[in-house]
Amino acid sequence: MDKKEKIYTILKEAEGVLSGEKISAMLGVSRVSVWKHVKGMVTSGIPIVSSPQGYHLTPDPNSLLPWEFGVWQDHIHHFREISSTMDEATALARQGCPDFTVAVAERQTLGRGRMNRTWFSGDGGLYFTVVVRPDIPIVSASLVNLAAAVAMATILRTLFDIPASLKWPNDILVDEAKICGILSQMETEGDQISHLRIGVGLNVNNSPEVDEPTAVSMKKLVGDHVPRRQILISFLNNFKKQLVNFDADSLIADWRSNNSTIGRHVTITTLRKTVEGKAVDIESDGGLVLQMADGSCETVIHGDCFHI
Repeated sequence: MDKKEKIYTILKEAEGVLSGEKISAMLGVSRVSVWKHVKGMVTSGIPIVSSPQGYHLTPDPNSLLPWEFGVWQDHIHHFREISSTMDEATALARQGCPDFTVAVAERQTLGRGRMNRTWFSGDGGLYFTVVVRPDIPIVSASLVNLAAAVAMATILRTLFDIPASLKWPNDILVDEAKICGILSQMETEGDQISHLRIGVGLNVNNSPEVDEPTAVSMKKLVGDHVPRRQILISFLNNFKKQLVNFDADSLIADWRSNNSTIGRHVTITTLRKTVEGKAVDIESDGGLVLQMADGSCETVIHGDCFHI
């Protein structure tokens, strides 16, 4: 650990205020050095309170700094503001980062959703991209999207009592209002998956309805601020469990039991065409089966889905 991490750990484990003199003795550096490190930490957003008696770390369940993540610490790359977590994760993945490396940002200036639509990324939301390297066939890659959506929807329902439903292919809704969007990108090596980048935008303590009237936040639904770090840790634990013990049939069953698309008339739009029909099922590779007006069935494997 560097000096800032050590100071953070010392303050986190301390009971009450800790003097600069005691911290300097524990680290073997001057009090001035401690003061400079603490000043830099405060500037970066770490909630350290200074007083004549010393320093005190204020608990912050919203903090997304790596030091707060326990066993996940070495996987977290935190940014106050970047263009997009997907761009950062792309660079990390191509540099050979480990499985389940995460790029997370407080704000994105160029956040994007499917088909390059803008994803508004105001303060208080949870915006991250996780790099995964699953040992599964390329044909099953789209199921990783569904696994991420199932993992996040499960967290919303079980931890926060939010009645989240899954909209094909990878959105999460609450009474038709969008609370979470998921975007994936894949790179391959020959006939194998090199890595997948799963980007997640979750409306937590932000106010998405200002820019997108059909969106909703967790804060609005539960009536209070929500601890973002708990969500991200829970998601990583849940998502990793799904991929390590990958079971396509079980995943499809979980998605079916919590979706709001099957049984609805939908329009699916891609860059090349638009199709309309009744969603009647989902196939083993994640494709959505539509029943067309003439009674025939067609499977779509990607595109934006709009409930009619």
